[in-house]
Amino acid sequence: MPLLSRSTAFTRVTALAAQRPVHAAFAWLHRNPKRIMDWQAEVVAIPAPPHGEAARSAWLAARFTEAGLSSVEMDEAGNVFGTIPAANLPRESTGPVVLLSAHLDTVFPAATRLDPVVDGDRLTAPGACDNGAGLAGMLALAHALLQGRAELPAPLVFIGNVGEEGEGDLRGVRHIYNHSPLAGRIAAHIVLDGAGTETAVVQALGSRRFKVNLSGPGGHSFTDAGRPNPIVALASALALLAEIPHIDEPRTTINIGTIRGGTSVNSIPEEAQATIDFRSTDTARLVNLEVALHRAVEDSVTHWNARTNAALSGRSALRFSIVKIGERPAGHLPAESPLSEALQAVDRHLGLRADLRLGSTDANLPLSLGVPAISVGAGGEGGGAHTLGEWYCARGREIGLRRVLLLALAMLGWAAAQ
Repeated sequence: MPLLSRSTAFTRVTALAAQRPVHAAFAWLHRNPKRIMDWQAEVVAIPAPPHGEAARSAWLAARFTEAGLSSVEMDEAGNVFGTIPAANLPRESTGPVVLLSAHLDTVFPAATRLDPVVDGDRLTAPGACDNGAGLAGMLALAHALLQGRAELPAPLVFIGNVGEEGEGDLRGVRHIYNHSPLAGRIAAHIVLDGAGTETAVVQALGSRRFKVNLSGPGGHSFTDAGRPNPIVALASALALLAEIPHIDEPRTTINIGTIRGGTSVNSIPEEAQATIDFRSTDTARLVNLEVALHRAVEDSVTHWNARTNAALSGRSALRFSIVKIGERPAGHLPAESPLSEALQAVDRHLGLRADLRLGSTDANLPLSLGVPAISVGAGGEGGGAHTLGEWYCARGREIGLRRVLLLALAMLGWAAAQ
């Protein structure tokens, strides 16, 4: 049975939207589109590759302080925190909190030329949308709530987190849920990621990524013929892996992303390496694929060692290693979750139609732990994500941010009632 009925959730959202501080917050959003775009252009001009977000963390901490958030601080991972405390609770309260986060990092290397260009309501720059839109939207919501003098029933914690993209492997949110004093207190987590007014990621796409390395003695292609070839053995293993059929329900995919090795056409290579990406909405499928990868590599190495002169000398045999380089847990937000009910109520109130999606975001981690979590766009439109031509258009930003603001307030009310 739903923890909040649809009618009850809609009634509560309608009552929230009628409050004077909420009207004042909406008015702030309406009056300040240029200020929000200026923040967005500023932040995307700061390089922030995974494991290199320090400059953006410092920038955001300064903006949090300017906004008037309380308890602005940075943890050892580089995550930045700021809080709007509950109106009638002591600052040192250990009760439930709601998180509103946006990731700081981008996919672009530190040396990437950024040069953001603003043309009216359009911003063009690497990272303009992912996640300049989320960071600017989060700042806008902090200002709107504070300027509107909203009195919150539970603390709302704003977080700029590190390590969402690629090799970052969700290290920022992992640190929050594993080591932060907030862990165990989080009633709900709303992630702002990119553009979109009606999007909502409610199902977390799990992934596991591996680097496979095969090595051998190498040698001359003619005089050392018969020695085992790491490229041949690796190719055999990958061919076995590629024969595993993709599964449509639950959707499961296998991708061999990179392969390299060797020094010249007339040399037996000393090393070969490949990276593999498994994705599924089902954790059990990911476990099965990891087992299949180990079996394919072990069987191939055993086969080629037995077929070559390496069988005579352990020192000349092929060796292998398989290293996990990334893991994102799968999960989903149940339809009966109070966060699901609140989202439906907010969208109904605003005349929006929720576009429920599957994705791989910071929400993966809390969803896998059973924490109500969702990843939503920060309004507006965007395109060219993860390319040098990435762009963001602010048309529709205001309604998107109203949506997030009402959703956060609805969940704060629910958290305070627990």
